[in-house]
Formats: sequence, C-alpha cells, structure tokens
Amino acid sequence: MKRIVRITSIALFLWTAAIFSRAQAVPTATRNSQIQVGAGWSWGKPDFGPKKAQGISFYGDYDFTRHIGIEGDVHMLNIVTPTDIVENSYLIGPRYVFHFRRFQPYAKGLVGLGHFKTTFDAGSGIPNYTTTRGIYAFGGGVDVRATRHLNVRAVDFEYQKWSSDPYFYNGLSPWVLTFGAAYRFH
Repeated sequence: MKRIVRITSIALFLWTAAIFSRAQAVPTATRNSQIQVGAGWSWGKPDFGPKKAQGISFYGDYDFTRHIGIEGDVHMLNIVTPTDIVENSYLIGPRYVFHFRRFQPYAKGLVGLGHFKTTFDAGSGIPNYTTTRGIYAFGGGVDVRATRHLNVRAVDFEYQKWSSDPYFYNGLSPWVLTFGAAYRFH
C-alpha cells in the first residue's frame, strides 16, 4: 500500500508541475526554407539622358533559413522609353531578410549582366549603340505578407554599377525602383 501511495504522489506531483510550468514540446519538423516568384512594374533612371524609363520586372527568392536567402531579378526597362534608351538587367545574389509581423524588410547584393541599347535621335545626336556589360547592384526593400500565399512587394530599390566600355568611360550608374506581388510557396 505504501508503494501505491508513493507512486501516486510522485505522479500527482509531476502532473501538477507540468500543468503549472505550461511546458510545450519543441516541434520536431520545422520548415525554414521559403520560395516566392513575382512580377512588378519598375521605374529606372538610366544614367543616360534626362528622362526615366519604365518596364516590367520578374523576381524570385529562395530563403535557405529564416533570414538568409538568394534573389534573382530581371528588369526590362523597355516599355516606356521617352528617349529611346533601353536598359535591361539580369541579376542574382544573396539577401538578408528581417521579420516584423507581416513586414519583411530585406537587403541584397547582386551581380550579373546588363544590356544597354539606344536608337538614333536626330534631335539629340545620340547614335545607335548596343552593349552588354557586367554589373553589380546593392539594394533592399519591403515585402508585406497579404495572405498565406501572396506577398506584396511594397518597394524594392536597386543602385546598379555597370562596368565601363569605350562609349561610357566611367560606366553607368542607374537606379531601379520596383513595386509588385509574388506567390509564396510553402
């Protein structure tokens, strides 16, 4: 009988301690990675001519962990080109994401290729010229989680630096501003 009382007392003590400690088990399987694919509208200052160009952008993100990932961007600033200047860029690189409730600010550093094209304008004397150069870019932005699978890219800013060539001795230094939305896979 003493043995049953002791076992019951110990079990009652452990049960009471568990209730008051509000202990929870650590999840055995957590998903750290996330993928999103999106598109947006972009404005860019081509660093050649006084007017801004506009076009579409496509982007994809793969976050390996909660904070560290990789991003790929394609900016095609060739839809609205008042001075007939086209600047397309194809970039990829690491990004770091912060998390504040629904808001996900991030910073990124990218490398890739840029394609520049002009057509002759008799008024300005700009000749036809096409080149493809290596570029790097730094930037950041904020994604907002709208639903479980939809992220809104509230803003994305990139400052790009293009390598020099015979026509652009110091290279180009355009910037691109993008707004868009992405589908987030789980």
